[in-house]
Amino acid sequence: MNQIENTTQDSGSELLTTFYVGNEYYGIEVMKVQEVTGTPIVVPVPLAPRFVRGLINLRGQLATALGLRELFGEIEDVKNQQMSVVCRMDGNLVSLIVDQIGDVVEAEMKSLEDPPDTIPIGIRKYVKGIYKMNGTLLSLLDMEKITKELAPSLELNDGRTQN
Repeated sequence: MNQIENTTQDSGSELLTTFYVGNEYYGIEVMKVQEVTGTPIVVPVPLAPRFVRGLINLRGQLATALGLRELFGEIEDVKNQQMSVVCRMDGNLVSLIVDQIGDVVEAEMKSLEDPPDTIPIGIRKYVKGIYKMNGTLLSLLDMEKITKELAPSLELNDGRTQN
């Protein structure tokens, strides 16, 4: 176990990589983030869901680029430079396209609250919980639920025969 993991487990806190989608503040666990990069060159994938922007070449490795704006159902287009938060999930690289990168922050796990019903369902289903941090709210994303959107048929294939 490395020093960061040891510190966060002993203190009851976790380190989060933060970013913005529109004006909303989000975070994911640092240990799930491989790297943060500038705007990648995205090669579109025909017939992919709208939120799958395409594939990117990350030093010879393919990563699926997911537009969080599209996944969350936000329709306004952003003209500014976007960033990529690259995560490794189940052996695959997933690049989350976000509007702006924030800081790495430490959050007290005991202060994590359930997402309120007032968050639109298109976003709430991907949120593990909400942290109240220095006068702002940080939504903790559930990367497992986001990656399930890439292969929803895998959920149905649990070894049983379907009719």
